Amino acid sequence: MSTTDAADIKEVVREKYGEAALRVKSGGSSCCGATASTGCDPITVNLYDATQAGQVPEEALLASLGCGNPTALAKLNPGEIVLDLGSGGGIDVLLSAKHVGATGKAYGLDMTDEMLALANENKRRAGVTNVEFLKGEIENIPLPDNSVDVIISNCVINLSADKDRVLREAFRVLKPGGRFAVSDVVTRGEMLPEIRQSVLAWVGCIAGALEENDYRNNLAIAGFEQIEIEPTRIYRAEDAREFLAGQGIDVDALAPQVDGKFLSAFIRAVKPKAKEACCGPTCCN
Repeated sequence: MSTTDAADIKEVVREKYGEAALRVKSGGSSCCGATASTGCDPITVNLYDATQAGQVPEEALLASLGCGNPTALAKLNPGEIVLDLGSGGGIDVLLSAKHVGATGKAYGLDMTDEMLALANENKRRAGVTNVEFLKGEIENIPLPDNSVDVIISNCVINLSADKDRVLREAFRVLKPGGRFAVSDVVTRGEMLPEIRQSVLAWVGCIAGALEENDYRNNLAIAGFEQIEIEPTRIYRAEDAREFLAGQGIDVDALAPQVDGKFLSAFIRAVKPKAKEACCGPTCCN
């Protein structure tokens, strides 16, 4: 992908997420592609149960544009440092902060001024002190090497034009033994390019989802081990009927090439622990 294409994608993402934040602040919803008559995209709704929703300001919940719930699937321990890539309105950061407690810390990283403003307002309303929102890009994480215990993300890495760099940066900032635990959209198997383009316009609005085996390989190339991809939602053409029909697409004709090939998944991986120094007389044999 050219530098120009990558810049264009970044600006579209920035614009869409900025608009979503402003809709929430004006009393609306962030729902991707939603209208007054259609409601929310089925990918982005019903991700948080009532207990979790009650732990954060309503605006944090309304601003969610994710495809999963990484805080429900990632095991977070008291005292850990967590980083959420593409933190949006802050819901996953605020929930993580409760898991890691006063001795831990939760960072949120976002490039959109409007989302950062909303996230900091949600932080104030939640009354949490172990949260910090950072401005920056997930391809250039503004944190030191080996400084984070867990990286989470909610349907954001698929929006990057340079996913390999994102994974390398995630590996860099994780401590040895640190965990990568993200929700993301992936595809399964081969499909016609025009089919992929049409449906990816719906999945996460402008998703550039990787094929699941490519995702696995890219994590391994970045240095990760113990890689697992666990489907959490498998999408059918029927889920996108209203959206696709509005674009003049014959959903019934599309269905056989779409069903089961687009999924939200929980993706786990581990940064290897540092090898201990050899000091015995035979350890190098």
